Amino acid sequence: MKDSLPNFNEEYFLIKDGDSLMIELNEITLLPKHQFKNREDARYYFWFKRKVFKAYPYAKLASERLDSLNARLSRIESKSKRRKYTKRIQKYVEGEFTDQIKKMTRTEGRILIKLIHRQTGNTAFSNIKELRSGWRAFWYNTTANLFKLSLKKEYQPAINNEDYLIEDVLQRAFMDDKLQSQPSKLNFDFFQIAAKKKGEVNVEEYKKMFAKMKKKKKPKKKQKLQKENK
Repeated sequence: MKDSLPNFNEEYFLIKDGDSLMIELNEITLLPKHQFKNREDARYYFWFKRKVFKAYPYAKLASERLDSLNARLSRIESKSKRRKYTKRIQKYVEGEFTDQIKKMTRTEGRILIKLIHRQTGNTAFSNIKELRSGWRAFWYNTTANLFKLSLKKEYQPAINNEDYLIEDVLQRAFMDDKLQSQPSKLNFDFFQIAAKKKGEVNVEEYKKMFAKMKKKKKPKKKQKLQKENK
């Protein structure tokens, strides 16, 4: 007769010397182990990971400020008071964001725009459209113009490789308590997406990006050498 698995109703019993100890276990969700083609790919992934770690706190903060703004506005009936309160929050958020965002790289800026969509449920462009002029000037001056990026970028980890990598970094960081988790306001099942990927890490777009950057730098070096030789 074959053994059958006991049903402990999601609880584990440890029995020793006739005594029983009941331990309730927390559910653990595991992600597939990363599958890197080589060490270089692993280095690119960890480079990208640092970019996500830098951008995420600002997207999280933006979501918190937007939620508190909307909650407060829903309780203010006067249009003039609503405008005054919105302007006050705009100035406050600008003070928190501006200097830090200007220090970001283009990749970090792009990640931030996508994470704004993840955390708020709306693209940065949609948030600006709803909150009008003050926020439009802030986001265009500090992000769109600075990085030459579109504020209409959406977050789609199921079909966009970079978005998948962002979510992969976030979920692993949440599990390791390296970032404070804030649920996405978008509807997707990342663990199902990750299962299909089987841990594969695709960093080809970043390899190409750096290859282009190296090509642009080479002519300048040659010009310097030519001047020195003269």
